Amino acid sequence: MRSSSPRRPAPHWRKGERRAGAEMDGAGGEELDMEVMKPLIDEQNSDGISDEEHENNFLPVEKHYQLENEEGITFIQTLTHLLKGNIGTGLLGLPLAIKNAGIVIGPISLVFIGVISVHCMHILVRCSHCLCQRMKKSSLGYSDTVSCAMEVGPLTALQKRASWGRSIVDFFLVITQLGFCSVYVVFLAENVKQVHEGFLENKTASINASATSSSEKRSTDLRIYMLCFLPFMILLVFIRDLKSLSFLSLLANLSMAVSLVIIYQYIVRDIVDPRKLPPVVGWKKYPLFFGTAIFAFEGIGVVLPLENRMKDTTRFPQALNIGMGIVMTLYISLATLGYLRFGDEIKGSITLNLPQDVWLYQSVKILYSFGIFVTYSIQYYVPAEILIPAVTSKVEQKWKLLTELVVRALLVCSTCAVAVLIPRLDLVISFVGAVSSSTLALILPPLVEILTFYKENLNLWTIFKDIFIAVIGVVGFLTGTYVTVEEIIYPASTVIANTTESISLDLNATNLVVGLK
Repeated sequence: MRSSSPRRPAPHWRKGERRAGAEMDGAGGEELDMEVMKPLIDEQNSDGISDEEHENNFLPVEKHYQLENEEGITFIQTLTHLLKGNIGTGLLGLPLAIKNAGIVIGPISLVFIGVISVHCMHILVRCSHCLCQRMKKSSLGYSDTVSCAMEVGPLTALQKRASWGRSIVDFFLVITQLGFCSVYVVFLAENVKQVHEGFLENKTASINASATSSSEKRSTDLRIYMLCFLPFMILLVFIRDLKSLSFLSLLANLSMAVSLVIIYQYIVRDIVDPRKLPPVVGWKKYPLFFGTAIFAFEGIGVVLPLENRMKDTTRFPQALNIGMGIVMTLYISLATLGYLRFGDEIKGSITLNLPQDVWLYQSVKILYSFGIFVTYSIQYYVPAEILIPAVTSKVEQKWKLLTELVVRALLVCSTCAVAVLIPRLDLVISFVGAVSSSTLALILPPLVEILTFYKENLNLWTIFKDIFIAVIGVVGFLTGTYVTVEEIIYPASTVIANTTESISLDLNATNLVVGLK
């Protein structure tokens, strides 16, 4: 048994990594919040190492399970990072997702998707443990776990193309993270636009009675606000050391927490009778719900990095269950209460439904926008560190810094371009969720479980369960992408439907007035 084998001293690079972790712990938990994604990048650095060197460089497999006296992140820190990794703009878009599913089927489906997502996180951790033992490695990230599962799988074709697994995960990881950044651009523009126009409207109202007509004339295109944010986001991502943003990150976390408290106290005041809302909505809108819901459970990419850095990894399943339990409670309560409060008037982000004439609720938009602005650089970190080295490695040393800055600016411009082309927050969230989040969260983990444990006589129930989850992911991927793209290309159908509905309401009101007369 491996447990009886003598322990080898930790390699110098691993000791340095643990020392860095200890320094970060001493400096504050908020730095870990930004450094936690680094293991996702470290996987890229092992491609040029032979198998023998790779095995010698890794610690014994027991170190994966217990760091002993080495520094790592604590249970509370792990719980905090899980919450931070899952709570973002997706949370604020869930009330609209409930509208696209129905007041009854929406919350039930959200619980169902949440349970499956958490189960897939556990699958990923279990497969990583097994593959670490089998491949004699100390830890594996998401992409290496998929690659190793293909390597030990039953099919020769997959074994020969095991490196494709790493490339597939990295591709969807880049798409997911840049998609998050595009969502952030739309979110920032919409919320700041509302705050700015609300300020102008209130200012005009105090001077002139014709506030409505004046505010309409002053209305600025949403894309202009996006372009205004562009230079500031470029300057933000030029900060290559994320530790420099640790204080801003702490402020961002606090501002988003305060914003959520204020949102909750507003939506619980005047709740509509649930019987007035449709229990089930047509199947054509349900894929939009699926994309938004799976987008909200965006934290699967940080599960293995957190587990690999935890002091006592045996407690990670407990931390995962508690953390995701809190996340699901927050999701379901805000989504349901938000839809009950605003009904069919709910928008792509619940912050956009808050009153524009009360500065407390305007401050919510400012605070949450500040938090999202800082978080942009953190989400941007992973795709930048995957793509930039591939480009800078092809230029001379004297041009490397300039090339890196240019690539960073171009990546930011690409996220802004997507936001400009699709300036609807709900559609961007649904599209990113359907395309990439469903792949990473639902499709790959069950397939990895089948490849990893096929030699251990998997029972039919496990195989059926894994295939069922993967099929749900594939169906959600295809239908969610199709419906979202259709909404993007042919938005006129939605506009016409809304216009027809408003005309019919106006006619009904006119008839009622005539009847009273």
